[in-house]
Formats: sequence, structure tokens, C-alpha cells
Amino acid sequence: MHKPDQMSENTTAIRGGEFLIRPTAATDIFIPEEWTEEQLMMKQMTLDFVKQRILPKLEEIDNQEEGLVPSLMLESGELGLLGSSVPEEYGGMGLDFKTTMLITEAIGGAHAFSVSFSAHTGIGTLPILYYGNEEQKKKWVPGLASGKLKGCYCLTEPSAGSDANSGKTKASLSEDGRHYIINGQKMWITNGGFADVMIVFAKIDDDEKLTAFIVDGHAEGMTKNPEEKKMGIKGSSTRQIFFNDVHVPVENLLYEREQGFKIAVNILNIGRIKLGGAVLGAAKDACTHSTRYANEREQFGRPISKYGAIRYKLAESAIRLYTCESAIYRATQNIDDAIAALKADGMDHGDATLKGIADFAPECAMMKVLGSEVLDYCVDEAVQIHGGMGYSAETRAELAYRDARINRIFEGTNEINRMLTVDMILKKAMKGEMDLMTPAMAVANELTGVPDFAAPSSDLFERHLGYVANLKKAILLVAGGAVQKLMMSLAKEQEILMNIADMAIWTYTIESTVLRVQKLMQQKGGTDDLAVQLAIMNVYTYEASEWIHSAGKEALLSFAEGDELKMMLMGMKRFCKTEDINPKEARQLIAADLIEKNGYTL
Repeated sequence: MHKPDQMSENTTAIRGGEFLIRPTAATDIFIPEEWTEEQLMMKQMTLDFVKQRILPKLEEIDNQEEGLVPSLMLESGELGLLGSSVPEEYGGMGLDFKTTMLITEAIGGAHAFSVSFSAHTGIGTLPILYYGNEEQKKKWVPGLASGKLKGCYCLTEPSAGSDANSGKTKASLSEDGRHYIINGQKMWITNGGFADVMIVFAKIDDDEKLTAFIVDGHAEGMTKNPEEKKMGIKGSSTRQIFFNDVHVPVENLLYEREQGFKIAVNILNIGRIKLGGAVLGAAKDACTHSTRYANEREQFGRPISKYGAIRYKLAESAIRLYTCESAIYRATQNIDDAIAALKADGMDHGDATLKGIADFAPECAMMKVLGSEVLDYCVDEAVQIHGGMGYSAETRAELAYRDARINRIFEGTNEINRMLTVDMILKKAMKGEMDLMTPAMAVANELTGVPDFAAPSSDLFERHLGYVANLKKAILLVAGGAVQKLMMSLAKEQEILMNIADMAIWTYTIESTVLRVQKLMQQKGGTDDLAVQLAIMNVYTYEASEWIHSAGKEALLSFAEGDELKMMLMGMKRFCKTEDINPKEARQLIAADLIEKNGYTL
């Protein structure tokens, strides 16, 4: 089992964003093959709950049968699932971060119910758990952990979406000083139709910044619009909520005045990587259903799983799933290690959790983007594999396709998260938390030097980690050049920022996959029984390097010119070069494994 204090080198633990400039050893990452028996039992219990209690009721859930989702939430609470991240003293299970991620992944195949579940356990509970005073935590958290109380989060307004701090909802102190009186409107509120506890953001008087409040979901003066009609996740309650002189006891102010935005940002960091876990579970489910249908459906006298075009789709879905999983749990373990280190230094659990996750905020944003887009790929191909039946409501492919689309908007749009990824890393560098300048200068100097024509290593993993090191140089080449050329105006060049973010996401994912397979080989003592994993590693390194080259080239063409451009393009080509493989043969091997096992089992 991975231990946070067992570093392969005598160095400090890696920090958020440092993957760009620091190599990581396989021994220093967690891989899903290391789950303990207890953790796997938790996962199986969650999967069983989904299979037995949620899936048979999907139609009733999507029709929003009165009281059904709240009752299922209560059932999940009785199993301990709602309180997985809540300490035992507040009625929870007190599990570490990656185990709560595993539960989140297992609930991910529950369609709309997973949204209600995640909103409750995340943004509906954690603000009180991490920012509430002791009295607030004792009053609200045990009920939220058990499911007796249902939570929601009221931040978005008609004029305040991505720019959350522009909200117009107001709070003013009553004449007797005992209540804050809230007036305003919130929209797109998940669980809004049945929430007992609301985290509501408002500006007190003429404050410039938001303050958070704990509001009784049944308070007088609150009205709700009918349920929103949505493309997908129809079973998730989504309401507009109006606050008309709603009286909130002064003791329900959460944390500190004008610190609401801080709460929102930090809770969103958690929500982003947790969403990555949830969509991973949904994607595995879609891939398995695609495989089973391909094995059952016959055309021209044989199952469609025999055809190369279908095998490509199955294999590519599995490749993206495996690599995504590798990246997500690597980042999750990094967060767990950071939390453990801070607690060892004397910080309490709540503060350590927030600080540990905040340090890896770039990775949280990256995993949200990666996971939601992997899911979109898997459900899109699921519909295509099902053919006409995929467009019919008779199969879950159609439902999965519609339900998936929201994830690229939830927790900050993928465009916002891409730009945040780059912004947060650059800010770390500006604050002196990481040295980007030295390696960026080294890359710039390398461009004008004599290329290294040394023969590639005979060791497979050394070779692949060499590719990763070069891909990181490609990122530094583009990012360093963009900073130098555009300086302060870079923040406005959204297309370039998104190019750089994509390069970082794919490089992180390649590295995570290579390290996972390398660690597996070390544990097994050789590459026997790892043919599928090696094929995934080879194909993803090959194809993602091409994506990185394309994104980098586009970015360079957007800001460089003349001889400088020519030199940088040559460098980009050099840094993104990998060995040629037979991708068709590798994908055939991966597809054969899926087909034989009748689903995704890696």
C-alpha cells in the first residue's frame, strides 16, 4: 500500500502544479490496483445499492415521483454513504479522501441520482463541515450525514454564473440585531425542491464580497419556481428560489463576513475532482454496456463486436477510461498525502483538508475537464455502437448521453477550468511557490543548442518517461514564450491558455498511465499478464503526443512569428516525437479483452 512518507528520493513531497517541473517515481503514486479489501467492499456495497435501489427506478426518478429521491437519499445515508467524508464525531465514517472518491466513482453510474447525491455530500454538507463553528457543525452535520436532512447550495443567480461574486442577493441586519433578512433570487439550485438546509450566498448591506449563511430550507418568505425542464439529469431537482424577507438567525452566518467567495472557491476545488470521480464511474458503466450490446447484436451473421470499426470504439473508450482513472487517483493520493502531512504538523482535519486540496487546485481543475470529456466520448460512442437503439429511450445509452452533457458545465465550465489551470500554476510561480523560470529558460537555451542524438533507452519505461520529460519541455516552451511575448495581456488570450491547459492535461495523463503500468510491472515482477495495460500505455502515449503537438503548434502560431516561430516549431516537433507503433494491432488487443470479459474490468 502506498505510504505518503515513503518517497523514492530524499526530496520534499510534490506540490500542486509541480508535475510540470519535477519527475515522479512509480513508487510515489497510488494506483487503483492497490485498493484494500475493505475499500473494495465499500465500493461493492455502493455498486449494489445503485444496482438494486436506483437502476430499477430510473424512470420514476426521472419523472420526479414525489418523495422518491429524498427517500433514496435517506437509504444511502443509512448505509453510511452520505457521511463518508464526515468525521465520526459528527456521525460520519471519517474515511480518507481517496476512499470517498472511490464511493463517488461507484455512485457515478446512478444517472440523475448521482447528481443529487454529489450535491448533497459536497456543496450541501462540506461548507458547514469545513467552515462552520462547533455549534453549527453539531447542529447540522449529523443530520446531513445520516440523510435525515438534505442539503443544497445557493450561489448562482441570473446575472451571476461564472462570475459568482457579481450576485445581487442582499442581506441586512434586523432592527433587533437577531436576524439577517435576505432578499434575492437564486437559480439552477440542485436539490432545491426538497432541501432542508441551504448554503446561501448574499452581500450584507453595501459589502463588495459575498457572505455565506446557513438557511432553513422551509423558512417563511421563501418561494420556489416549478422544476426546470432539462436536457438530461431530469430526476435531479433543479429550482429557482426566491428569498423575500427571509429571516436567518445571526448565529447562522457561516465562517466570516465577506468570506463567502473563499468558501465557494475552496468547496469548488473539492467538487471538481469529485466530479472527475463520478464521471469515471459513469464512463465505465457506458463502456460495459457498449461491450455487452456489441457482443449480443448480430449483423451479417455475426456479432458486431467482430468488426474493426466497433472494436476501435470499444478500445478507444477503454484507453481513455484507464488513463483517466490513472490520473484521477494519482492526484487524489497527492491530496491525501498533503492532508496527512498538514495534520502531522498539528493542523486540524478540516483546515488540513481545505489547504491540501487548495494546493492541488490545478490538478482538481484538470481532472474535472479530463473526466467530463472522457465520459462524453464514451457515451457518444455508446450511442453509435447501439445504432438506432442508441437513439431510443429503450436503452440506457440515450439516457447516459443526455445525462453526461451537464458535466462540462457543472463546477465551472471546462473552458473556465482550462484557463484556471494555467492561471493557478502561473500564480504559484509568481508567488515563489514553484520555480518555472529556471526550467523554462533551460528549454529556451536547448532550442539553440545541438540536439541530443543519443540512441533511445532500451528500457520501455525509461523511454516513455523520456517522452514525458520532453512533453513537459513542450509545455514550458509554449507557456514561457507566451508569457515573454504577451506578458500581462496573456490573461486575455483565452485560446492560447486553453491550448496550454490541454497540453498539461494530456501530459499529466500520459505520465500517470506510464507510472501506473510501471508500478504494476514492479509489483508483478515482469510484464506477463500486462499486455492490455502496455497496449493502452503505448497507444495513449502515441496519440496524446500528437494532440499535444497540435495544441502547441496552434498556440505558437497564435503569438510567434518569423525566425523565432520557425525555431519554436522545430523544437515543438522534436519534443513531441515518440516511437511509431501499430495502433490498430494494439487497439485490437484491448478490444479483445473487453469482448472476452463482456465489459470493462481493468
